[in-house]
Amino acid sequence: MQGFLPVLDWISRYTRADIPRDLGAGLSVGILLVPQGMAYAMIAGLPPVYGLYASLFPLLVYTFFGTSRYLGIGPVAMDSLLVAAGLGIIGASSPAEYIALAIALAFFVGAIQLVLGLLRMGFLVNFLSRPVISGFISAAALIIMLSQLKHLFGAKIAESNRIYELIINAFEALPHIQPIDFTIGLLGILIIILIRKWNPRFPGILLVVVLGISAAFLFNLEAKGVRLVGAIPMGLPGFSMPELNVELVEKLWPIALTLAMIGYLEAVSIAKGIEDKSNEDRLDANQELRALGLSNMIGSFFQSYPVTASFSRSALLYDAGARSNLSGLISGLVVVATLLFLTPVFYFLPKAVLASIIMVTVFRLIDVAYARILWFRRRDEFFILVGTFLLTLFVGITEGILIGVLLSLVLMLHRTSKPHFAILENIRGTDYYRNVDRFSEDQHIREDLLIIRFDDQLYFGNCSFFKRQLFKYVKEKGPALKAVILNAEPINYIDSTATQMLLKAITKLREEGREFYITGAIGPLRDIIFNSELINVIPKSHLFVRIVEAVAYFDGKEALSPIQKKVTQQTKKSGN
Repeated sequence: MQGFLPVLDWISRYTRADIPRDLGAGLSVGILLVPQGMAYAMIAGLPPVYGLYASLFPLLVYTFFGTSRYLGIGPVAMDSLLVAAGLGIIGASSPAEYIALAIALAFFVGAIQLVLGLLRMGFLVNFLSRPVISGFISAAALIIMLSQLKHLFGAKIAESNRIYELIINAFEALPHIQPIDFTIGLLGILIIILIRKWNPRFPGILLVVVLGISAAFLFNLEAKGVRLVGAIPMGLPGFSMPELNVELVEKLWPIALTLAMIGYLEAVSIAKGIEDKSNEDRLDANQELRALGLSNMIGSFFQSYPVTASFSRSALLYDAGARSNLSGLISGLVVVATLLFLTPVFYFLPKAVLASIIMVTVFRLIDVAYARILWFRRRDEFFILVGTFLLTLFVGITEGILIGVLLSLVLMLHRTSKPHFAILENIRGTDYYRNVDRFSEDQHIREDLLIIRFDDQLYFGNCSFFKRQLFKYVKEKGPALKAVILNAEPINYIDSTATQMLLKAITKLREEGREFYITGAIGPLRDIIFNSELINVIPKSHLFVRIVEAVAYFDGKEALSPIQKKVTQQTKKSGN
C-alpha cells in the first residue's frame, strides 16, 4: 500500500518539528498559487477562476499519491499555452464548449498518465541525465524570470518562451515602465534577499506579500496605476463528470498525449533537479505517473484543466524547506480559504510583488557551478548541458528538454558503440593482469597470448567494433600468437547479433590454430553461452574464473578442479 499511497510512508515518520517548515512553505506557495493560477488560466483561454479550480483538487490528490515533497502541482504556463494551442486548432462554438473541452482534456491526459504508470513506463525518466536536467532548469529559470518583467515594469510585454523574443519585448517596453510598480518589485527583491541573508528561516516572502497588500490598501495604489491581482470569484467548484465521446476522443488524443508526456517530463525533471540539489532520492517515477494521472482525472471532476508541476512553486517549496507533502495540503487549504473568504484581501496584492518572489526564487536554481565542473572533467557532457540550455532558451522549453534527452541518447549510443577495449598483460611477480597502457614498464609481455578486456555489453551496435579491434591486435601479435583470452567480467549481456559475430570470430581463430578462452563470465553471461551456439565453439574447459587460471591451463594444460568447474559452468538451467 505504501507503494501506491506514499502518504502512508511519510506520515509515519512525521514529527512536530516538521510542522513549522511545512506550514511556512505551504502558506508561501498557496499565496503565490492564487494569482498564478488565475493568470495561467487566462493564458489557456479560460476564465481566471478555472485557474483556482485547477490549483485545488489536483494539488490535494498529489499530496496523498505523490513521492516528491517539493513538487508544486497545479496550472503552469507551458501547459496552459499547449492547451490554448491545441483547443484553438479544434475550435469551439462557444465559451462554454471551450471550457468543457479543457475539462475533458484534463481527464484524458490523466487517463493516459495513469495507464502509463500502471504499465510501469516510468523508466522513461532514466533518460533524463543530470546535464540535461541542469541545462533545462537553468534555462527555464531565466525564461521565467524574464517573463515576470511585465509585472515588474507594470507594462504590457508580449508573452514568449524564447529568450530573444522576451528580451526584445522587454526593451520595447522600457519607455512604458511604471515607476511605482518597478519600485515595489525592486523593494520586494531586496527585502527577500536581505532577510534570507539575515535569517534564512524567517518567512521573508510572507512579509513581502503582507507589506505589498498593506501598501496597496493604505495608499490606494490602484488609483495611481499600480497593477493589482484584482477581483477573484468566490465559491468552491462543483462536482460534474467530463463529457467524453468517441468523436471528442478522436479530436483530443494528439494534444492529450503530448500534454501527458510533456507534463510528466516537466514534473520529473523538476523533481530530479531539486533532489540532486538536496542530495535526496525519494522519487518513484512510476508512482509519479500514477499520481499525476489521478491528479488530472480527479481534478477534471471539479472543473480543472490539465496540470503538472510548476517550476517556480516547486523552487519555492524547496527554498522554504518543505519537510513533506503536507505542505501541498496547506497550499490547497489556502486556495479553499481564498475562494471562500479571502478574495477581498488578495484583491490588493500588487503583481510586482509576485514578480519579485518568483524572480528571487528561481534565480537560485541556475546552476553555474555544475557546468563549470563538467567543463573541466566531462567535456562531452558539458556540451550536452549547454545544448539543452541554448535549445530551451532559443527554441522552447518543451523542445529543449526533448532534444536534450535525444542528445544524451546519441552520446550514450556513441559511447557504447566504441567502448573501452584494453590489452592486458601480467604484472611481474604477481597474479594481476592490467592494461598495458597503464603498467607498461612493470609487465611481462607474452607474444603467444593475447589477453583482452571489453568494458561493455556486446550488442549489435558495438560487435563490429569488437571484431575489428580483436583482429587488429591478433594481426599485431603475428604468427607467434597461439591463444586469445577474453576477460568478460565487464560484459553482462551478448545479443543475437553479437553471438553470431563471436561464433564466426572464434571459428576463424581456431581455423588459424589459435584457442579462445573466456574468464570471469558472470551468471547471466554464462546462461547466454550455454543456451546458444557459443557452447559449440567454446568448450567448457575453456571457461575460467580468473585470467591466471586460463594462462596456467594454456601453459600446462592443467585440468580444472571440481570447484573451478562448478563456478565457471554453473547456469540457471544446469543448477550445478
